[in-house]
Amino acid sequence: MPIATQRAIVLDAPDPVALAGFYARIIGGEVKDGGDGWVDLEGAVGTRLSFQAAPGLVPPEWPSEDKSQQLHLDFTVPDLDTGEREVLALGATPLDTDAPGRDFRVYRDPAGHPFCLCVD
Repeated sequence: MPIATQRAIVLDAPDPVALAGFYARIIGGEVKDGGDGWVDLEGAVGTRLSFQAAPGLVPPEWPSEDKSQQLHLDFTVPDLDTGEREVLALGATPLDTDAPGRDFRVYRDPAGHPFCLCVD
């Protein structure tokens, strides 16, 4: 029997409301600001994403052996080219998108966290 169930994946951010809004535009849901530096993205399908204030956040490097990313988020999209155009318009930065035939592409969110768009 497990000890616990997973509640959320929490990302540090200099502006947790803005970062929650970025992800809400990708996966849906409603941004709920607790007013105490903690923000939840509620109503999106899948594991809840939450965001906590980290004014001095130093984003991970990707790829890097010295400053590893430690974790990243994967999102499934129907089409990589369309998904890429949409996340770039939201403020994502491409990190590794130039691999013909590969079923994923890597980006950085506005706070610097790596994430991938993937197709099944």
